[in-house]
Amino acid sequence: MDSSSSSSAVGLGAVDPQLQHFIEVETQKQRFQQLVHQMTELCWEKCMDKPGPKLDSRAEACFVNCVERFIDTSQFILNRLEQTQKSKPVFSESLSD
Repeated sequence: MDSSSSSSAVGLGAVDPQLQHFIEVETQKQRFQQLVHQMTELCWEKCMDKPGPKLDSRAEACFVNCVERFIDTSQFILNRLEQTQKSKPVFSESLSD
């Protein structure tokens, strides 16, 4: 099944629960991989002056700090979005009432 037929099936609501779960898991995996890619690109640009055979201690410390700040920021944003969603009704839920 290609992605266009699965997305149209999802839109119709006629999806097997196991397939729906599989799609959700795969979507989460994709988002995680995108996050790792973003973090890698950001930290590489910030911390790597000139690639060499070894990381110097300054670059290593920069990478560690960059990754920790990226994770902290991502977690903060997710928590904030979660709080916002809990305080406001979801648009689709308000339509079903």
